[in-house]
Amino acid sequence: MAAEAADGRRAPSRGGAPAATLVSLLVLLALWWIAAVVAQSRTLPAPPAVAEAFLRDAATGELFFHLGMTLLRVAAAFVLAMAIGSALGIWLGSNRRADRIFDPWLILFLNVPALVVIVLAYIWFGLNEAAAIGAIAVNKIPNVVVTLREGARALDPGLAEMAKVYRFGFSRTLRHVTLPQLQPYFAAASRSGLSLIWKIALVVELLGRSNGVGFQIHLYFQLFDVAAILAYTLAFVAVMLLIEFVLVQPFEARSTRWRRRAA
Repeated sequence: MAAEAADGRRAPSRGGAPAATLVSLLVLLALWWIAAVVAQSRTLPAPPAVAEAFLRDAATGELFFHLGMTLLRVAAAFVLAMAIGSALGIWLGSNRRADRIFDPWLILFLNVPALVVIVLAYIWFGLNEAAAIGAIAVNKIPNVVVTLREGARALDPGLAEMAKVYRFGFSRTLRHVTLPQLQPYFAAASRSGLSLIWKIALVVELLGRSNGVGFQIHLYFQLFDVAAILAYTLAFVAVMLLIEFVLVQPFEARSTRWRRRAA
């Protein structure tokens, strides 16, 4: 009965979440519109002006082309950063000696500014896609390492002993014991990774690419077209929010389901 009552109390909050989100966004849009009307300035265009710029570049196909190029770079850098960072993080978290040796390296890379990494990548490897994607990934890898290292440190040694007693082997232990415990850390690294990578990608494109959202923002900055800058920005933010709601949040909920069941 208590559980049913608790579920009944939680249900309305889940059902009302989309409506609350919509209302919050509408309030933000209204405040923006009012501020633009009061300011009467080119530096703060009203929503209709931004919508007009969006439709203009969408009609020519430019917006979707540049948006697609940025998404390709973000996806490639995300996969690269998660693969390398996860492997290093799990290794450091499960090997104390290696962690002591390489912890200063990790602290160093965590504190190197992203702009420095991007500039050095372009100087050393040229203005090409490999340098761009590599610079984005290198800026994210240390964060993934830190997150997965903490996850590896939090692994339950009792479950590992159980797997050894029942002779699971490496692959079965990894699949049924290690990875389920690390799923929340993978979800956390993925969420923070997406929010960081796409911002770095815009800087990479602004400095050394001839296409992408960052390149277009730089172009319209030179033309002092604030409406177009906001149109490209909001279009890309909308795509990232869609990825957040459709992919990241369901993955995060699934990754913590076993803990809720255990509780």
